[in-house]
Amino acid sequence: MKKKINKHGWINTPAPADSYRSIFKWGSAEKFKHPNNYLTELLKDFFSLKEEYFEKPLNTGFETVSYTIPVKLEKKHIIFFQNTCGAENVKIDEYSRLKYAYGKTMYDLIRLRNKTIENLPDAVLHPKTKEEIIKIVNYCNKNKIAIYVTGGRTSVTRGTEPVKKGISLDMSTHFNNVISFSEINQTITVEAGIMGAKLENILNNADEKIGAKRKYTCGHFPQSFEFSTAGGWTVTHGSGQQSTYYGDIKDLVIAQEYITPSGVIKTKSFPAEASGPSINSIMIGNEGAFGILVNVTLKVFRYYPKNRRYFSFLFKNFKEALNAVREINQSEAGVPSALRLSDAEETNIAFKLYGIDDSFMAKILPILGYKKNKRCLLLGFCDGGKNYTALVKKNIKKISKTNKSINITGYPAKKWEKNRFKDPYMRDDFQDFGIITDTLETSVTWENILEVYNAVRAFCKSRPETIVMIHLSHFYVSGTNLYIIFTGRFNSIKDFTAFQKGIIDTIISHGGSLSHHHGIGKLLAPWFENYLGKNELGIIKSIKTYLDPKNIMNPGGTLGLDKINKSKNYTK
Repeated sequence: MKKKINKHGWINTPAPADSYRSIFKWGSAEKFKHPNNYLTELLKDFFSLKEEYFEKPLNTGFETVSYTIPVKLEKKHIIFFQNTCGAENVKIDEYSRLKYAYGKTMYDLIRLRNKTIENLPDAVLHPKTKEEIIKIVNYCNKNKIAIYVTGGRTSVTRGTEPVKKGISLDMSTHFNNVISFSEINQTITVEAGIMGAKLENILNNADEKIGAKRKYTCGHFPQSFEFSTAGGWTVTHGSGQQSTYYGDIKDLVIAQEYITPSGVIKTKSFPAEASGPSINSIMIGNEGAFGILVNVTLKVFRYYPKNRRYFSFLFKNFKEALNAVREINQSEAGVPSALRLSDAEETNIAFKLYGIDDSFMAKILPILGYKKNKRCLLLGFCDGGKNYTALVKKNIKKISKTNKSINITGYPAKKWEKNRFKDPYMRDDFQDFGIITDTLETSVTWENILEVYNAVRAFCKSRPETIVMIHLSHFYVSGTNLYIIFTGRFNSIKDFTAFQKGIIDTIISHGGSLSHHHGIGKLLAPWFENYLGKNELGIIKSIKTYLDPKNIMNPGGTLGLDKINKSKNYTK
């Protein structure tokens, strides 16, 4: 296939169906979002690149997937799986094995670009029913065959990489339907492989699609929302961009059902219980190490899109902006749905992306004391009942004004909302030209946020020519999160992972959490025991031993539950 590129060299042609790019590309094969002229100029200036540098990609990944790693699973096992799921739902071809091996961790993307294939399943299964899954789990447990559960394949922590071979069990192909809906309880039970976009579409049109009297929303919108699953959200302990109002996934899950090597685990659908330690809480965040989540019951919320109210404020510095967002979340006057505070460097780039740098406002802001490299942008929107959203926005405006902000209308918030699920597409464009952008995130208290923030920025900036943008996007009464986006040119995968390790070490040594919402996987597993505590990890290990005594569920390092399989390029 001929590759069509525009004047900047951004690839606009869907990758061939059997290519490496079709695996590592973000999102839909037919959709793209390229850096605009402002961002392209920034990259050229920051990295001292000439115009012609962006004319021809360095590595497209359009090559056909090809390797010589044989299937080692005995033929009798393949036959059993074919008899259980149907031959058409058992894949052992080269492309399928690679497609379901990696996620969207930058380490995965670099390896795929370099044709570095380290860990593969022997077979990929696409089960259709819960009964099929029970048979598969029992058979694999008897024959000690490793099982790795996949869905949207958007993990950024090496969460489902099959380091012990075995099978990858894909839940998204067939296991993606609504099981039941209760409008009285405002809950919906879905199969674990349902994608966020499909679930939200059903709920937004619940009156037409499932016979409801109203329209609803799931309230959970991670950046991977369109291509991640309800099961993936649950087992990774995820959070969405509107969590400040709707809550993290732990606040949304009512009940779960798992198939484990020790039997079925099913929690009850009560709104609350005081019946000993919560099994629901124990199973959330298990990352596929305890069993296979087959269905989950979630809270849903009434959908009032016409009541959404947008706001954007600019603060003179980060400290005053922090005071404002802390007061917003502690004032007991209601909270916005989405709230996002950008530090000065991210604000500079946002001004370019949103076209504010070319507006009349950009000329007067410095005169008013909102200076470049210091000013910080706060944006967001309120959801809920009409009177509620009006009250919350009024409170945010009052608090922001008290902390010396200027109201710059809801325009930046609307621009951010329009593109919030599209931005990951640009990672492919960047990497086409040898520029890597990746993320890490952590949870912090109000008391230690500045210590962690300053330490992380100092470490990142100790590396020459590194862009570091940090924002806060999940808020609580006692604290918030730091979402760190770093962009640079790295000499090798070893160079990249050493820098990534340094950021993680810095976060932990200054009191941040190991993860806020991306989970642990195999990426962060080397830090997990020291972070969590030996006795505390012992509790998780005991549960693992009870549910999965032969360690067939996601073995090879996830959650630090067994020996970490370290590749030659990635070690702590």
